[in-house]
Amino acid sequence: MPASILKFGEGFELDRIAYELRRAGRPQKLERIPMDILFLFVDRRGQLVTRDEIIERIWGKGVFLDTDNGINAAISKIRQALRDDPENPTSIQTVKGKGYRFIAAVTEVGGADSPTAASEPETPPAPPPEYPEPKVEAAPPVLSISPALASNGIKQWIFLFAGVVVLGGGALAFFLRSHPKPALTRNDTIVLADFANTTGDPVFDGTLRQGLAVELEQSPFLSLVSDSRLQQTMRLMGQPTDARLTPSIAMEVCERLASAAVIDGSIATLGNQYVLGLRAKDCRTGKVFYDQQLQVARKEDLLHELSGMANEFRSRAGESLATVKEHDKPLEEATTSSLEALRAFSTAIDVQVASGSASAIPFLKRAIELDPNFAVAYAYLGRLYGDVGELDLSAENTARAYQLREHASDPERFFIVAHYQIAVTGNLEQAAQTCEIWAATYPRDKAPHGFRGGLIYPVLGRYEEALEQSKETIQLDANFPVGYGMLSANFMFLNDWKNAESTLKSASARGLDSPDLAVLRYELAFLKGDRAEMDRQAIGETIPGAKDWVAVHRASMLAYYGLLSDSDKLSRLAVELAQEAGQPERAAQFQAALAVRQAFFGEHEAARQSANIALSISNGRDVQYGAALAFALAGDTDRAATMANELEKRLPEDTAVRFSYLPALRAALALNRHAPSKAIEYLQVAASHELGSPPSSYLGLYGALYPVYMRGAAYLAAHQGEQATAEFQKVLDHRGVVLSDPIGALAHLQLGRAYALTGDKQKARAAYDDFLHLWKDADPSIPLPKEARAEEDKLR
Repeated sequence: MPASILKFGEGFELDRIAYELRRAGRPQKLERIPMDILFLFVDRRGQLVTRDEIIERIWGKGVFLDTDNGINAAISKIRQALRDDPENPTSIQTVKGKGYRFIAAVTEVGGADSPTAASEPETPPAPPPEYPEPKVEAAPPVLSISPALASNGIKQWIFLFAGVVVLGGGALAFFLRSHPKPALTRNDTIVLADFANTTGDPVFDGTLRQGLAVELEQSPFLSLVSDSRLQQTMRLMGQPTDARLTPSIAMEVCERLASAAVIDGSIATLGNQYVLGLRAKDCRTGKVFYDQQLQVARKEDLLHELSGMANEFRSRAGESLATVKEHDKPLEEATTSSLEALRAFSTAIDVQVASGSASAIPFLKRAIELDPNFAVAYAYLGRLYGDVGELDLSAENTARAYQLREHASDPERFFIVAHYQIAVTGNLEQAAQTCEIWAATYPRDKAPHGFRGGLIYPVLGRYEEALEQSKETIQLDANFPVGYGMLSANFMFLNDWKNAESTLKSASARGLDSPDLAVLRYELAFLKGDRAEMDRQAIGETIPGAKDWVAVHRASMLAYYGLLSDSDKLSRLAVELAQEAGQPERAAQFQAALAVRQAFFGEHEAARQSANIALSISNGRDVQYGAALAFALAGDTDRAATMANELEKRLPEDTAVRFSYLPALRAALALNRHAPSKAIEYLQVAASHELGSPPSSYLGLYGALYPVYMRGAAYLAAHQGEQATAEFQKVLDHRGVVLSDPIGALAHLQLGRAYALTGDKQKARAAYDDFLHLWKDADPSIPLPKEARAEEDKLR
């Protein structure tokens, strides 16, 4: 048995049981990947550990990850935690071109053979590495003293000081001039103003600013104030929505937001040439700390020269030369060499912030027409199609971005890979790993936290972790509406109505609104049983992009109470609205939701018709699942089985398909064949993620906890009442996940049946009464209330 505690260095110890690094007894913060690598190093102390071995141990083989950045970021974090200088290491030695070696002596405590067994390195330490490992986050010190000088004690300091005195301070003055104090720190934010364009050529309007933003966002050290926050601040200042962010307005914005600096640029003509300028001013002192102008002979060279100026600014601002060199892809390679394409892309970003995702899509399509190899434009187009529910188009454009990912900056490449794993392969476990590396490499980027908090962890049922990621997103950008939507939704998933409501109020207090927030207010009112508030929140229909979605939520709520006729009308309205907006897959999801409800409530012929209509509009993943489930519940077993097999073949890696959609479908098919034990067997694979909120539950409002509900139905069919009660109670205990899904109401009826099987008549009658109370105004054509009353009467 390996030792439980490993001691090394100056008071450090690794605790296997607690999975913790401590120094002098105090826990040291270290994330999972750096911690796993540190355990690997210590277990292999004295031996060479190659980067390939690290990749295989941490991520496995065949990963779609930027593992080089991930390893560099992890090693940097380990060294920071161990106070280990890469130029003069005492713990982790870099073996150039090969890997790493742990060189500190280790003492084992709590092993099987002896309580304290000393372990020395198996090979003697090699010389320090020729090139230190780049420190991803660290800002350079104001005055750099070499480790060798520091190690020789106080005498060298005396001689250094004496030399300065003898030279009259000239050497020190030269040193400080050549190593100026960094202008910014890792906690500062920057306001990026518009470029002043006096050339008369509109191609530069917005384009150079967008290019500079892409360049500066490559830096793990710098942080730009988001465009959404800039627009909100300008509104508070009384500026019109289309006002340019001039240097003077930018300075006022900078002061209001307590940012550190304003960067503004200019483009002018000088004869046949261009003059490109860039200036940075400290908002607190008003002093200019960077001012550069360049003459550029050709328009085609402007983006290249802007890249060079951006890198020079990064170094002057305080970023280490190592990270500037590591993340310095030229702008024409990181985005596009076409100014016209970059202008269309810049316009799309502005429009998306001002008017929503759907409005920005045409501009991204134009950018791609102008440059068919514009990787980032494909990536953003894929993301925006995902926002509006067009998942097939999202996957198509994201796959193209993935093919072109080498034509993107490091942060954009992380975005592309993570979104590819979410939208194309659906492998959310890999996506979570990518986002972990992304966040470690770019600790000030909110996107990896947003992906985990909104698109990954909720599907996996990891709501506490999703909550933390949502909080981190808001911490990084307090004026990001999506962050508040994620946080409120995750509170709801955890049945915490109070904090969900408080989060929505915080968003409103900041003047933030979006279709997501309007719908969340409606959902919260439903969960609290506040019909009056639900009616008030129906005004969300007036928010652009929300009218069809609010109609779907109202339809789902009506169906929850058994008012299926009114629900059907609203569902069809939502389908029409989505089709009129040119969003067929979104419309098909709404139609599939109608089919699922009809099937659950016993209207089998109507369910089959609705499912066929949905498939005639779109064959997207979630549409196919909803239609297949409707066919299965309506008794069309062969059709549903064929569709389930197609779904598995089409998306073999997809987390939602593997752990939610297929288990629920195959369980329903097994129940059709009167094989409840086989259904229970099919559902075993779903256990790890069964409480998750799958993608189909986002727009269509169906699919959440279906594996749990189907398992309960299988236990009922097998006459195992106690097991069935546990499953249906699980559905009722997670109201914030289930929301108005039909199984939320039907679980009461099924719970009554399960308790009746156990012989507990009192609990059975209570469950039947709960269902009948919900359905007191239900459509008389639906047979379920009559069945419930008849079954309850038998218990009296």
